[in-house]
Amino acid sequence: MKLQKQLKMIENIKDLIPKNKGDLSTAEKLTNYSYDDVKEIIPNLLEWLQDFNWPVAKPVSEYLESINDKITTDLLSILRSNEDEVWKYWIITIFGPITQSPIIKNEIIRIATSPTKNEMIQEVDEVAKGIVNNRNWK
Repeated sequence: MKLQKQLKMIENIKDLIPKNKGDLSTAEKLTNYSYDDVKEIIPNLLEWLQDFNWPVAKPVSEYLESINDKITTDLLSILRSNEDEVWKYWIITIFGPITQSPIIKNEIIRIATSPTKNEMIQEVDEVAKGIVNNRNWK
């Protein structure tokens, strides 16, 4: 019985991706699942952090913060992209204060010390500098 329940849960895991920026009930269900349960939808969940003003961003970020040590590759992909500097801003704001990943740390330091033009325009470098200073990273 337990195996059937797990299989059903995993079969419907995409149902845990919020449908719109106000879909709080779906986002709040994430806390019932482990990283292993949701790992295939992590990129989809991270998309809800593109604008932290969306209501769904807070519960999604709280869940992702709880598993931040397991999503380093996904976070790094966002931080190294040249597509959405506002998303980088929010990723640094949310995960910068808590990350233990040396790779994420180094990318935040890179943004703080050698930002791209677009990172400067969107003030991603400023939020990165704040994290670097607050955490005494060199």
